[in-house]
Amino acid sequence: MVAERILKYLKETTKVGLWYPREVSFSLVDNSDSDFAGCKLDRKSTSGTCHLLGSSLTSWHRKKKACVALSTAKPEYIAVGSCCAQSFWLKQ
Repeated sequence: MVAERILKYLKETTKVGLWYPREVSFSLVDNSDSDFAGCKLDRKSTSGTCHLLGSSLTSWHRKKKACVALSTAKPEYIAVGSCCAQSFWLKQ
């Protein structure tokens, strides 16, 4: 069932892609951010990253943490680590 959905998606999106203008440089820009205890219900943090190649978004990620952070620095370090790992993968 999952394979059918993937094949249907690939079939319907053959003409979809990223657009890169000629005058824009291909510099990779990474952004990461997190909020400390941002969820009002369980006080868990949410962190996210986005990666831009030139002016086009190439990937993004958002995740609510499984446990409550004890400081503001811990969610930031986790977000930066995830951002760096994705950035290294994109550069390869």
